[in-house]
Amino acid sequence: MNLSEDWIRASIPTKAVNGKLELSKCRRYKLDIIRNLSSLGYNPEDVNLTDIEQEKCVDGWTYSKDIYQSTIVTEFDLVCDDEWKQPFTSSIYFIGVLCGSFFSGQISDRFGRKPVLFVTMMVQTFFTFIQVFAPSWEVFSVLFFIVGLGQISNYVAAFVLGTEILSEGVRVLYSSLGVCFFFAIGYMMLPLMAFLIRSWRMLLVALSVPGLIYIPLWWFIPESPRWLISQGKVEEAEAIVKNAAKKNKVTPPDIIFSEIGEEERNTKPKESNNVLDLMRTSNIRRTTLILFLVWLTLSMGYFGLSLNTSRLHGDPFVNCFISAAIEVPAYITSWLSLRYLPRRLSCSASMLLGGGVLYFIQLVPPSLPSLSVALEMVGKFGIAIGTALMFTYTGELYPTVLRNTAVGSCAMVSRVGSAIAPYFIHLNVIHQHLPYILLGTLCLLSSTTTLFLPESFNRPLPETIEQMQKRDRINCSCFSRKHEGKDLFQDTTSTITTSVKILQEERF
Repeated sequence: MNLSEDWIRASIPTKAVNGKLELSKCRRYKLDIIRNLSSLGYNPEDVNLTDIEQEKCVDGWTYSKDIYQSTIVTEFDLVCDDEWKQPFTSSIYFIGVLCGSFFSGQISDRFGRKPVLFVTMMVQTFFTFIQVFAPSWEVFSVLFFIVGLGQISNYVAAFVLGTEILSEGVRVLYSSLGVCFFFAIGYMMLPLMAFLIRSWRMLLVALSVPGLIYIPLWWFIPESPRWLISQGKVEEAEAIVKNAAKKNKVTPPDIIFSEIGEEERNTKPKESNNVLDLMRTSNIRRTTLILFLVWLTLSMGYFGLSLNTSRLHGDPFVNCFISAAIEVPAYITSWLSLRYLPRRLSCSASMLLGGGVLYFIQLVPPSLPSLSVALEMVGKFGIAIGTALMFTYTGELYPTVLRNTAVGSCAMVSRVGSAIAPYFIHLNVIHQHLPYILLGTLCLLSSTTTLFLPESFNRPLPETIEQMQKRDRINCSCFSRKHEGKDLFQDTTSTITTSVKILQEERF
């Protein structure tokens, strides 16, 4: 604009950020006034700049490419007046996850685990690829919502399917190391891929292509025999179990589900269960509400700390990798806990560790930023353990007819926490350590309430709502009734449990 170097440097106002003066990234002194003052021979030091009218960056912005070549922020200009769209974009994804958590559980309980698993994997893969061609932030956000819808749906369906078709020892291995460990491996690969592919569009292509690998698995993964029996499809369930016995080189009985009458074998169940059954009785309602609180806290903590890695001291790619790598020992710890320790103790201790450590971050002096990062990673270590444990624990507490609905509903509630997590970390503008204090408090509260859940360690999975209500728990006089929760889980003579025993004895 034919301005001197002095006027160019003076044309951008300064503002205080965290006690330091920085050049404004969103406003400048009105250019016409600056040009007139320069043409009249004035120098910046001759003028009181604070009296000059300011204007927005009407000519656009330039972005640093030192770290990223292209992002949705730089391409769609999600800065200044549109900066609110940055965290809201993540929230839109998690809102999609929330809706998927709610609907996928009921759809899976109605139409089966396997169809929902593969259909939602297709949805996630297809719409992730379509995002590459998004011409605007609005279109990108709508597609991102659908991606979240598919992602959690196949995650929950796969988890429940594995829980129901595997025997006890393998089930624990699958639900801890099988699901969570490989989730961590994928998480660790993400910063590596982002480091090598600095354009967001090409990164989405790389993230969507692996979804095609899962298509052949349709012919290898069976439907859940437990779900089939709950729907009255006994012959299909027997065929799957006999096929598994054949592959395991054992001889099953001719009629596996012998206690089911001939008339009952080909009839569908008369009663249909839905999400309202999670609140049917005081016993089930108490369990559900406690789990809702715990899942909400763990999700808020997990995603809040994960999204905060780019704000930490050091390289964002390295911080993201460390945040992912810390989950590997966390999931190994959760696996060992599931094998050898009671569920209540393990879950409560993990949240106590995660919440307690976060309290100490406010005591770290500013001169030791690495110590703050280390404490935050230890906090995430504890929260990751709790997250892995709660998937298994929740699946073990509910009967077959409600299991997928329960896990899906808990995941839905947890996504409320993940949806507000992007904004939760912004509370540091009020007080630097406020997010850690609030999150630590929620973790300690959840750690305490977990002790009032029923114990499921070394207990058979309940098949009916009545069996679930007979499980023992620690009673609290403030909300327990007389005689509730005092009986141990004794009813193990149901048809499904009998068949599971047969399969376990033959090492299915």
